[in-house]
Amino acid sequence: MKEIFLFNSMLTPKIITVVYWVLLFFTLVSGLGMMFTSQYGGVTLGNFLMGLGVIIGGAIGARIWCELLIVLFKINDNIKTLASK
Repeated sequence: MKEIFLFNSMLTPKIITVVYWVLLFFTLVSGLGMMFTSQYGGVTLGNFLMGLGVIIGGAIGARIWCELLIVLFKINDNIKTLASK
């Protein structure tokens, strides 16, 4: 606990996995909402394809964003290792 309060240990890398799954859930819900609802009451092919695009694009975007954050923290760990040598 002392390491977290003194910022010797990073807390964010442990949270990123949970954030990734939450982002995937919201992406899926948003995409399904776009697929099966319409402003005019009917499901159209355009809405279906747009919802599918949101699901696929959102999943890829969330993955890339989380991976970039993890890479930043790994760079930090590697720099700490080099500095301690």
